Amino acid sequence: MIAHRGGGSTAPENTIAALAAGLRHGYRAVEFDVMLSRDGIGVIMHDPDFGRTVAGTGSIAATDAADIARLDAGSWFGSEFAGEPVPLFVPFAEYCKSHGIWMNVEIKPAPGHDEATGRHVAETVRRLFPAESGAGSDARGCASGLPLLSSFSAAALRAARAAAPELPRAIAFEGLPDNWERQARELGVLSVHVDHVQLTPALAQAVKAAGFGLFCYTVNDPGRARTLLSWGVDAICTDRIDLLPADFK
Repeated sequence: MIAHRGGGSTAPENTIAALAAGLRHGYRAVEFDVMLSRDGIGVIMHDPDFGRTVAGTGSIAATDAADIARLDAGSWFGSEFAGEPVPLFVPFAEYCKSHGIWMNVEIKPAPGHDEATGRHVAETVRRLFPAESGAGSDARGCASGLPLLSSFSAAALRAARAAAPELPRAIAFEGLPDNWERQARELGVLSVHVDHVQLTPALAQAVKAAGFGLFCYTVNDPGRARTLLSWGVDAICTDRIDLLPADFK
């Protein structure tokens, strides 16, 4: 089980507070989003524009990282989180590494920044995990503890592969297109990520038979989670870390 955006529905998404909430619930695996600031620094944010999790107008791609880091990313969720900042990618990943939290890093490029974001994420992860990324990984497994780089953007994944081919990658879809396997093989990915609502037993079997890992998002019902696991799904991302324990079977 993987905590969606750090702490699911228990804390403001994509913050250090979310990671701490995940740890309190026993989660040692998280998913989070990275996009680039105007000055080319990775920040932990899902939306390209301000207004939902941070107040005001503007966008990540048009704002420098130092200014983004001063924004309040907690008040929208609850007054007890007022002042919780937008994290930068490096300290956020370092927090995960120091606490033994495995990372699914979703490369979430703002429009027009696919290649730059993919390259930045891959280069940053390689720098943060020098021993693990130099251990002969062939991007077919995460046994060494390397983060998994995922994206809906094929261009971002190509750039990540060019920058650090040894890092494991995953391609994400809402529903599986007819050419999903061709895309997955062309990109050399470890796993395929899909919206659980659009998955069927036959599609799950096809992904597994093709030799890929299968990851579903965002599953918040225990019964549905059990069904997906029975279909052979390897990992489930959830908002309800308070309802679905990290060792859910």
